Amino acid sequence: MDAVRVALLREVLAGTAWPREARRFAGVLQASVVPRGGGLLLVGTAGYEPWHLAAHLVDESAWSGQPELAPTLVRHRVRPGDPAHLAVGLNRLESAGRGSTLLMVAPERADAGLLERVHDARRAGATVLSLDGGDPEVHGLAHEALTVDASAEVDLDTVQHLVSAAAGENSLPSARGRRRFRDRLSALTDHLTVPPQAPW
Repeated sequence: MDAVRVALLREVLAGTAWPREARRFAGVLQASVVPRGGGLLLVGTAGYEPWHLAAHLVDESAWSGQPELAPTLVRHRVRPGDPAHLAVGLNRLESAGRGSTLLMVAPERADAGLLERVHDARRAGATVLSLDGGDPEVHGLAHEALTVDASAEVDLDTVQHLVSAAAGENSLPSARGRRRFRDRLSALTDHLTVPPQAPW
């Protein structure tokens, strides 16, 4: 989601707690992924793979100059021939420990195998964060959680957009951050307002 759409989304949700809560959670995420640490691991459930969030965090990482914000997407099913960035299986969680951050996106109940791996990573010193649908077992494993349950005004995908955008903004000193955001917004506006090229 581009900067203009995020700004519009925040405006629509201005009367709710979601922009503030997303910024709070994003601040925790950004603070937990330290340079030269164990990296950011992003994992979903067997039925929900957060590839869209992974792509947004990669973009925010590049725009904000914070390479440690780019996650490794950990997948439940890896097939032969998958490109390297899509070929990291659940076994990767076994090496997560001190200095690693594990972000679990679980809109529904996670299976016991995943919960056990996340629990082991936490015991080994990894920081565990969750974007969840309210499952108490998932929530209980997290050092910090943001819950989007069925009663929320927004869905989990919307909250992921808010969190990823805020993580990139939170990673910059405030004055430079405002300027960088304005630069991105200006470049996007220029791109959208360029007249189409003639086909000949």
